[in-house]
Amino acid sequence: ENPSTMVKATKAKKGSVENVNAKIGLVMKSGKVTMGYKSVLKTLRQGKSKLVMLSANCPAIRKSEIEYYAMLAKCTVHHYAGSNIALGTACGKMFRCSALSVTDQGDSDILAAVE
Repeated sequence: ENPSTMVKATKAKKGSVENVNAKIGLVMKSGKVTMGYKSVLKTLRQGKSKLVMLSANCPAIRKSEIEYYAMLAKCTVHHYAGSNIALGTACGKMFRCSALSVTDQGDSDILAAVE
């Protein structure tokens, strides 16, 4: 019984990751996103950011700095399950991305989905 429940849990997790990936793709098409550490901090300082996504292998000091800025800006932080390579791929880019900020969600419901 236990192994089957573990499998279900991992499947659900994988499904939710794919769900988030689909939503990221929709935001990239219809909304506004800034990618990268410096531009994420910039949008947080300006108060434009609605959601911040951090990859799993984002350096700890950067992660804590972005979380601190987000806390001051009252912005949600979503810890993306994949690496920076996976996050870049989810955005449809050919490069790595450890942090991204959603300033306008467009047609997507990503803000409600990640909470």
